[in-house]
Amino acid sequence: MNPLRCLSVMLCVLLALPAYAFDERDPFGFRRDTYTSDADESANQEWSEDEAPLPPYPEARNLYSFYVSATATSRFFVDTQHLDIGKDGVVRYTLMIVSPSGVKNVSYEGIRCETRQKRTYALGRPNNAWSKARGALWTPIRNETTNRYHAALFLDFFCPDGIIAAKAEDVRKAIRKAGEPFGQSN
Repeated sequence: MNPLRCLSVMLCVLLALPAYAFDERDPFGFRRDTYTSDADESANQEWSEDEAPLPPYPEARNLYSFYVSATATSRFFVDTQHLDIGKDGVVRYTLMIVSPSGVKNVSYEGIRCETRQKRTYALGRPNNAWSKARGALWTPIRNETTNRYHAALFLDFFCPDGIIAAKAEDVRKAIRKAGEPFGQSN
């Protein structure tokens, strides 16, 4: 292969890599060395998760929308009445996603600000009851174009500047102020 062509190909490959691959920051803009993941055993030995009792099934009057992205086709809602910040540093909330055809998916979830992770505790059933999620592990929150609703909650409400919100009531107020009640937005 021509050395000039080889150099040209290598340059194209380097330019195609995401800028954050060479940065000390993650896709959210936070320094990678300021938090840990579940893979870091030493960090998780000290942390223990609180028991997460299931909340009442969400009522329409408590659901408020939140903005995800300009390309999102579904609508996203949080039950502001039963949002909680645990002593373990996990923000627990009920999420409802309404597809363009009107199908509703309800889940009870948690976001851990310290590690930028999410977990599903339970899924809603058609009879307005909960079904505990099986094998639900903590997984990274990704700030990508599609399915970025966890990133939106993390960045805009639960963990501004990468730090857990101080009070659940402040988060509730922020969601209510930014969004619309379920009945007004469908």
